[in-house]
Amino acid sequence: MIPLRDVIPSRTTPFVTMLLIGLNAAVFAYQVSLAPGEQEAFIRFFGLTPASFQTATLVTSMFMHGGWLHFLGNMLYLWIFGDNVEDRIGHGRYLVFYLMCGIAASLVQAWTAPDSAIPMVGASGAIAGVMGAYFVLFPRSRVLTLIPLIIIWDVIELPAIFFLGIWFLMQLVSGLGSFAPTGGGIAFWAHVAGFVAGGASIFFFRRPERQRVEWWG
Repeated sequence: MIPLRDVIPSRTTPFVTMLLIGLNAAVFAYQVSLAPGEQEAFIRFFGLTPASFQTATLVTSMFMHGGWLHFLGNMLYLWIFGDNVEDRIGHGRYLVFYLMCGIAASLVQAWTAPDSAIPMVGASGAIAGVMGAYFVLFPRSRVLTLIPLIIIWDVIELPAIFFLGIWFLMQLVSGLGSFAPTGGGIAFWAHVAGFVAGGASIFFFRRPERQRVEWWG
């Protein structure tokens, strides 16, 4: 299922979501401009490697990606779900929330494979936190979704709670099927942890509905 857009218009310009997408795009553009050997060194230096844990990489790793599909998919999900969450909790709070979810996701993923020497990169954990928050804040929303079948591709509206619930269950089942991986691949436990962290912590970040959204309101 490929989300195309949701049905809730944002009342404010999602400055922080746009900034995060811009930063991710800038880092990825620099990354793909490097020679293969330089790219590997760049990822190893700024990615989060559980076996040689460096605190700073909890942040730097979430602005890096492993390829075009990884980057474009993450940015699509961030754009669709991020603006409404930012609108609801305020720009400054949203930035703190996003980084917190990304850090929590990375810590849990590292915990599942503490001896792994494979660098972890990607904004998936932080974006999963945004999706978890959206799940809590906008359960009645709907998501216009592309369903790519073998011959026919269909576009339908799905309840957000169904779309996000199925996505979370897929990550959980996949994580249980590959617990404590020592090689590369998808960081399913980062997705699970980010979603749970976002869904739980949004109760502390959210504010009642209001007509005007302040930077820290």
